[in-house]
Amino acid sequence: MPEDRVDSLLSIREDVAAAFASGNAVVALESTVIAHGLPQPHNLETARSMEAAVRKAGAIPATIGVLGGKLIVGLSDEQLVFFAESRDVAKVSPGDLSAVLASGRPGATTVAGTMFVAARSGICVLATGGIGGVHRGGERSLDISADLTELARTQVAVVCAGAKAILDLPRTLEVLETLEVPVVGFGTDEFPAFYSRESGLPLLHRVEAPEEAARLMRIQWELGQLGRGANAGIVIAHPPPAESALSRADAESLVAGALEAAKAADIRGKRVTPFLLQEMARRSGGRTLQANIALLVANAQLAARIAVAYAAARDIAPR
Repeated sequence: MPEDRVDSLLSIREDVAAAFASGNAVVALESTVIAHGLPQPHNLETARSMEAAVRKAGAIPATIGVLGGKLIVGLSDEQLVFFAESRDVAKVSPGDLSAVLASGRPGATTVAGTMFVAARSGICVLATGGIGGVHRGGERSLDISADLTELARTQVAVVCAGAKAILDLPRTLEVLETLEVPVVGFGTDEFPAFYSRESGLPLLHRVEAPEEAARLMRIQWELGQLGRGANAGIVIAHPPPAESALSRADAESLVAGALEAAKAADIRGKRVTPFLLQEMARRSGGRTLQANIALLVANAQLAARIAVAYAAARDIAPR
């Protein structure tokens, strides 16, 4: 598709466009967590808290969604309210974008959908809670999130608390390794398990500061000029805040119970993840919900610090 046709599908909020023009840092935020991930009123409150955390750390937040046949890069507060309150918002991965754009329906972008739009609008850092991955039993069902394939072909660093705890974490890491996507711990040698800081899965690579992460990003994408890793993103795995995290045993017990409930209710497809998250929140008396909110805000803050460091490094070092 010609560049002018691509640009015609993008609607970029004024302050985001100004940041692009001046070379300032921008952080992409997904909208699925607002429309499908968190219950009211926590979804809107968390979206606003994440944007505030990004701004406080010196970057501009750009929550991404689909409205009126356009890819919106930087939802307004009124649009955030719409996504939080509407019951007819599609869940949009890259494979859904054309159909949702053509229909004119509102759509909340997943991690993969947000990555796709972010990269094509010039944003290279995204904050989320946890990436999707290989579902438990995925070796039989082949239920594997498009987040993984998008990470393999899109130059965006995704700051997350690992993959969602409901997934098969060892197989998710295996697929990321096969796809040659770097998974780097931020201040940790262990892959976080979303609600808990531990998974028992070691990481080979680690950074301690936003400047180290920014340097890694620059080198990763410079390798593309040598014909290696041309389009691969990066997973920056950030453990959830210790004060709200669950123990590994507690989280696993909650996941097991929620999976049984989903099986009994015959929940399938894109309904699975929202159902499991809601069921775990119910079974934990809200502890998983509070942990989810805390890690989302913490990841947004870290993503902004990394984006600021990357923007500064880009100004002083040739790409």
